[in-house]
Amino acid sequence: MHHDLCETPRNSYMTTTQLPDIVSLLDTASPVLSMPQVGEIARDVFGLTAAVSELAGERDRNFHLRVGETHYVLKVSNPAEDRQVIDFQTGALLHIASVDPGLPVPRVIPTRSGAAEWLLTCAGQEPRVIRVLSFLQGEPLYRVPTSAMLRRNLGRDAARLDLALRGFFHPAAGHELMWDLKHAIRVRDLLVHIQDREQRALAERFLDNFETNALPVLPRLRAQVIHNDLNPHNVLVSTSEHSRIAGIIDFGDMVHAPLVNNLAVAAAYQLASTGHPLEAMADLIAAYHSVLPLEPIELEILFDLIATRMVLTVAITGWRAARHPENEAYILRNNPQAWAGLERFDSLTRTDAQAYLRQACHAE
Repeated sequence: MHHDLCETPRNSYMTTTQLPDIVSLLDTASPVLSMPQVGEIARDVFGLTAAVSELAGERDRNFHLRVGETHYVLKVSNPAEDRQVIDFQTGALLHIASVDPGLPVPRVIPTRSGAAEWLLTCAGQEPRVIRVLSFLQGEPLYRVPTSAMLRRNLGRDAARLDLALRGFFHPAAGHELMWDLKHAIRVRDLLVHIQDREQRALAERFLDNFETNALPVLPRLRAQVIHNDLNPHNVLVSTSEHSRIAGIIDFGDMVHAPLVNNLAVAAAYQLASTGHPLEAMADLIAAYHSVLPLEPIELEILFDLIATRMVLTVAITGWRAARHPENEAYILRNNPQAWAGLERFDSLTRTDAQAYLRQACHAE
């Protein structure tokens, strides 16, 4: 490894597990690393002589590596990220590959010495964990025309992913995350950033509903490690077959939580603009249920959890965008649809929503 990656001298290979002492991951800017530096790391550490370009990311810095016709992503973790949490994410990918190798998730590319991660340390800077993963090819779900078959396939693959992670655990699985539905009431203070009074009241109503009806039930539910972020930017669709899921990516929001939360997150992004507000979501939910049957209590609060995910989206992204206006477009990418979902959900009674989902799953 060359010694000119940092402007000041450093230890080339640091193996300490000391964690950077930074209080807020979401409020820490992405780490800085130039593309020539990334190319050098790819070559000298991972044995990949690659063409390098940058990818979008909220917390990490991500780079696309192309080696001939083979593609990879090099991830430079935010220095505020707990190293145990990064190890948790890497371990989950290794576990999935061993349990269900047919699932289209990224594969971990080891260093030349066989390690799953490498730590870059520069004097005067926080250490940064660097990983290389296979780069899955496909169109992001949000760019592809939706269909019932596509939604059903996503539901089935989400269930397969949950089954693959069922036996996985890690000491960092219980880490706290703003995007964890079980902590949703913590975003109540962020609702002040919503300027429109009617919108703010709408979000507050659904958060009240979560606190009353779902929160007391959560400790009784099946719980395990879940992906927790199956939004349309993290799901890839085959370019040749628009009903087939080609990739599930970005395991950065993984957490140990009620199993049904993962389904609620995925469903929250499947909103039809016409027809019944739950119609498109029901395609995904019923397909998931056919592979991994929901328990009655999970089905009972699923509507509450879907709405709460939408509240998290408008609350957290509004707050984040105000703090990081330079990344506003990326941060707010799912915001308009979340507001549309809450407004459409407001036309349903909780009882009617529960009955609709039970019928969709043939659970009457």
